[in-house]
Amino acid sequence: MLETYVVAFTTFFATVGPLDVAAVFAALTAGTSRAKAKSMAYRGTLIATVILLGFALGGEVVLKTLGISLAALKVAGGILLLLIAIDMVFARSNGGLTTTEEETDEASTKKDISVFPLATPLIAGPGAMGAAILLMAQSAESAAHQGMVIAALLSITALTLCLLLLATRVQKLLGITGMHVITRVFGVLLASLAVQFMFDGLAASNLFTNG
Repeated sequence: MLETYVVAFTTFFATVGPLDVAAVFAALTAGTSRAKAKSMAYRGTLIATVILLGFALGGEVVLKTLGISLAALKVAGGILLLLIAIDMVFARSNGGLTTTEEETDEASTKKDISVFPLATPLIAGPGAMGAAILLMAQSAESAAHQGMVIAALLSITALTLCLLLLATRVQKLLGITGMHVITRVFGVLLASLAVQFMFDGLAASNLFTNG
């Protein structure tokens, strides 16, 4: 079960990107009172947690309704995570992890950013949503393993909240270079997990069996 937790934690850390979220949050709340920024951090994290838990707990029902097999989900999810990982390794922005330029421009004019863009797409973005469904579906045969996935998800959102509350300090402490180094390391790990998801999906699909 520990292995399941570690894999899920690593995947969520890479797809949510707490350090990147904190950096964007610090920029968007510059000039905002500390009390209001703190309130938005709590609210945004709570909403994002509810969204991700919804995808984690309800994803299997959606898959069955749409007739999507676990093998197909593993391959598709692996491809999505691999694309995100590549951008992480090369420190490039992408719509799966961060806001687009248009979304950032819109957010800069909003007084309350807790729902958009903080809760979604910064914390609960497409990559994190897909990872939640994929990890829960992969652990469907064991309630204990699914519990580890949920625990990892809650750990990441709790870590994200802590970094949001200390956003300015963290940004000054690590600097742009330090944050990119951490992002690249987790990008490599995510790329490896993504390829493994694809291998598992292809093996389970029986496409390459004889007969």
